[in-house]
Amino acid sequence: MQRNLFYIVFLTIFLTLGGAKTYAQEGRPKEKSFPAKNQTTSPETQPELTEKPVKVISGDSLKKKKALLDGKVKYKADKYAKIDQKKKLVTLYDKAELYYQDIELKSGIIVFDYQKNEVYAGRIKDSTGAYTQAPIFKQGDNQVEPDSIRFNYKTKKALVWNSRTKQGEMNVKSEISKKENDSVYFLKKARFTTAKDIDNPEYYFQASRVKLVPGKKVVVGLTNMVIADVPTPLALPFAFFPMTEKSRSGLIIPSYNDSNVRGFSLQNGGYYFALSDHYDLAILGDYYTNGSYAMRFESSYAKKYKFNGNVNIRFENLITSERGYPDYARTNIYNIQWSHAKDAKSNPNSRFSASVNLGSSKYYINSINQVNVGSRLNNTLSSSISYSKTFNSVPQVNMSLTATHSQNTNTEDINMTLPTLQVSVDRLYPFAPKDGVKKGFFKNINLQYTVRGENRIATKDSLFFKKEMFRDAKIGFQHSIPLSTNFKLFKYFSATSSVNYNEVWYFKTITKQFVAAQNKVVDTEVPGFDAFRTYSFNTSLGTTIYGTFNFGDKKKIQAIRHLVRPSVSYSYTPSFSQYYDTYDPDGSGTMRKEYTRFDNGIFGAPGKSMSNVLGFNLSNSFEAKVTDKDPTKTEPKKVMLLNNLNFSTSYDITADSLRWAPMRVSGGTAFFNQKMNVNFATTLDPYAINNAGKRINTWNIDNGGSLFRMTSANMTVNYSFSSRGESKEKTNTQGKRNGGREDDLFGTNTDLSDRRQSQFTDEGEEKETASEFFNYKLPFDMTMAYSLTYSNNNREKKISGNSLMVSMNTDLAPKWKAGVSTGYDFVQKGVTFTQFRFERDLDSWRMDFSWVPFGQSYWSFFIGIKSGVLSDIKWDKRSQADRSLR
Repeated sequence: MQRNLFYIVFLTIFLTLGGAKTYAQEGRPKEKSFPAKNQTTSPETQPELTEKPVKVISGDSLKKKKALLDGKVKYKADKYAKIDQKKKLVTLYDKAELYYQDIELKSGIIVFDYQKNEVYAGRIKDSTGAYTQAPIFKQGDNQVEPDSIRFNYKTKKALVWNSRTKQGEMNVKSEISKKENDSVYFLKKARFTTAKDIDNPEYYFQASRVKLVPGKKVVVGLTNMVIADVPTPLALPFAFFPMTEKSRSGLIIPSYNDSNVRGFSLQNGGYYFALSDHYDLAILGDYYTNGSYAMRFESSYAKKYKFNGNVNIRFENLITSERGYPDYARTNIYNIQWSHAKDAKSNPNSRFSASVNLGSSKYYINSINQVNVGSRLNNTLSSSISYSKTFNSVPQVNMSLTATHSQNTNTEDINMTLPTLQVSVDRLYPFAPKDGVKKGFFKNINLQYTVRGENRIATKDSLFFKKEMFRDAKIGFQHSIPLSTNFKLFKYFSATSSVNYNEVWYFKTITKQFVAAQNKVVDTEVPGFDAFRTYSFNTSLGTTIYGTFNFGDKKKIQAIRHLVRPSVSYSYTPSFSQYYDTYDPDGSGTMRKEYTRFDNGIFGAPGKSMSNVLGFNLSNSFEAKVTDKDPTKTEPKKVMLLNNLNFSTSYDITADSLRWAPMRVSGGTAFFNQKMNVNFATTLDPYAINNAGKRINTWNIDNGGSLFRMTSANMTVNYSFSSRGESKEKTNTQGKRNGGREDDLFGTNTDLSDRRQSQFTDEGEEKETASEFFNYKLPFDMTMAYSLTYSNNNREKKISGNSLMVSMNTDLAPKWKAGVSTGYDFVQKGVTFTQFRFERDLDSWRMDFSWVPFGQSYWSFFIGIKSGVLSDIKWDKRSQADRSLR
């Protein structure tokens, strides 16, 4: 600030004496005046500047003076800009402005006293007597807004009254500020707050004496917290506030809690490492008095235009009860999450991404740091890490390397590929010209080559990353060469044909033999390279039929269009019995059972039976043209009545019986401007079943039934609605990453390490006024999901699933939000997961309450400052559901 005011002093000198050099060169005195903007001054009121005669010196001995200013100066004042030579004052009045380089000063009045070497800027009174046009001083990104300012450019000291400045997220206001030098300020009766309105904040910290180093820190003496202008008992003998826009390392204050089964605790305490501008690290921990503890390592990284991501590693050592009690239990659980995304523009030919969520199967059930029922109810954890590269050769070659992980948290089964390698060569058209249209049977003949290699692992949670896991790995390669073509037949039919060649390599096969000692058939692994080859033929024929029913341009429904896409396909696969051997199943010495040594291979085994199948498919869609409700629109509006209605079945030509496969019927549509999606499907079997529930070669209609026997059916309805007009897309990002739902039908995810985030995804900046507060319309949004499943495989004719889930959020007032997630299972006759949530926006603060009343009941209450600078000023109280370790 000192340097800035020093510039202002010289700017003022330049305005008043800027012509001195010219006068001296001409050798005669001149008068200089500063008329106001769009205004002239009379000779009687115009100030004068007189100068003594200047002695002319030869150019050889004249020393060039250093330029007073380094840039162009701009200034203006609405009423006047004048000089009082007697009092040695220069005055700019009413909307006075000065601009120089990156410095900007605006004020009601700017006065320079060049006798006392001081500059003054302050407010002026308007017609009502109120003070207006407070000084605004800017340099770069820094801005100070005092009531008035006084600066001595000789001593480089300044006094500022009621200064207002912003340092990072913190707003600072003080009654009197004293500047000692360029980097140190002393403040008297200062207040610090993150509130937007510094003059009327919701809260602030009042300090009598302050030392401020701009952009670095603030050190204060006795500090008292004031809320709504009411002093609180919360006080500190001294305090330190970091003032920087860059991240800084520091302690993370833990929160206190207690549990019935683990005792008292300190949670989410640790240390934050601001390692660089590109990455950071937070180490957090929990400790319970019964010995339970948890550790978490959280890191985010990013490089502009290159990549970004984050890593979370969590470990918990959980102890229930006390040693020696019958309910004592101890277990270790962990979870690893990694998310990485590469900017596609950085290298279009190379891509890398990662989405990892793996760990203990019971982590989300037993974790003391995750409140996410959606993740606990999810049965599958999945991960994928992939790298792909495109080689711009002729033909083009694509390569990808992928590692995948799928984990069932109920059965604790884990399936992984470490890794999967796939290389594919782009299509080649050997009979088509390099340039021109590929038309006809021969010109469209093309072939492609793909090789896929996998190292597949199937293991259990208890064996994860142990030697048994890698010992049972299976490796294989699959080579595929499809030769295909497409062409038009009879002008209206589209035909495709293909011949597929596959070759599979395995490095481990099996042999079957009866072991008398165990009295059973044992599979023995045979290491070594082995391979089999298969081929097949496929062809299909289809067309598109349009039908339009016109009702007249003056009707509400003007026309309905029916789109039909029938198709028939044929596939043939011969028998590959040469790959089959026989074995003795019971020790009798008779080799009467057949098997192939490629059984249990990751790419399957060659088929022994010939396949000769005809497939039939019929796809339908219905669309209507309706008169638009808007009278200004002359064109009719298109409305989709039925997105799709599909019928599919197949006929096995070579089968001895049961040649027709069950017919699959599926469809879907949308209502209410695409807000409600309805999907349905059913399976219709033309064959009857016997008393044992097995299909028999008898038509169902000949067995006293209908033409088709419905074996299963399901329907789902998803509906989203918002009274605000366009339905806001809600995302539960952390919940989805944990493997749960993206919406809030199973409640919202609560990250206990950072409670500053809102429970509501549509948190906005709304101002509360009397008229809005008493508005009879309550804005809300609702999400609904309904599922119905019917089962009749063995004449049970029962509804196996029938549930409804609903989530609703509303604004009780502009700053009050409430929400509920609940559901009902009509089969089990019970309420599903239910969560109530409330939130109050307190401008600089946020307060919320969450309650789960049923099942493993849980509640939490939080109130704290939103700003990250003061995120440790909070009160966080919650119960913990008593989870059983399994």
